[in-house]
Amino acid sequence: MKLLEVSKISKTYGSGEAAVRALKNVSFSVPKGEYVAIVGESGSGKSTLLNMIGALDTPTSGKVWIDGKDIFGMKENKLTIFRRRNIGFIFQAFNLIPELTVEQNMVFPLLLDYQKPKRKYLEELLEVLNLKERRHHLPNQLSGGQQQRVAIGRALITRPALILADEPTGNLDTQNSSEVIALLKEASRKYEQTIIMITHNRSIAQVSDRVLQVSDGMLTDFGRCRE
Repeated sequence: MKLLEVSKISKTYGSGEAAVRALKNVSFSVPKGEYVAIVGESGSGKSTLLNMIGALDTPTSGKVWIDGKDIFGMKENKLTIFRRRNIGFIFQAFNLIPELTVEQNMVFPLLLDYQKPKRKYLEELLEVLNLKERRHHLPNQLSGGQQQRVAIGRALITRPALILADEPTGNLDTQNSSEVIALLKEASRKYEQTIIMITHNRSIAQVSDRVLQVSDGMLTDFGRCRE
């Protein structure tokens, strides 16, 4: 079953001689539960592609379906609700709220949607992420690796159909990077999360189920990685 389908997505910034074609007719699909890495050099178009999939930007042409829903066919208010409930974001910069504790940061997306967290699932996430002893700490009391684990928990708490991770290890050392990638892999397997991760690090990409490459706005599918 396809969880994500991207069809002939193109994105052009500017016009005339100043026009920049960031994406050129990109198409691919991802089944439910697959962990996909997108690699590419800086300026290749990979972050633009992630922004299109997450509906953070709109394409010049093309379509994106998530769980059978045409996301760019939705009105803005409906799209905002759909994105909040169905897409989890993990960024390089963590983007935690400094005044909130670990637990409060994790459940914040649910509160935005006027929902209460399911305590059993929250406790399970805290255990999996090794954050139980840090649940009442503020972000400035955590290491970079711990902050990124909180960000992963925040992305998982709503049980979204899709998780988008933009260079999630970019601010981490080698050990913490390995731990974060292992956690994403576990989330993909344990919670059947569909994960798309952008990285410039090919060794990190090889941990995924499948590797895609974006170069000069065009996509190449390298197929499934070896188990």
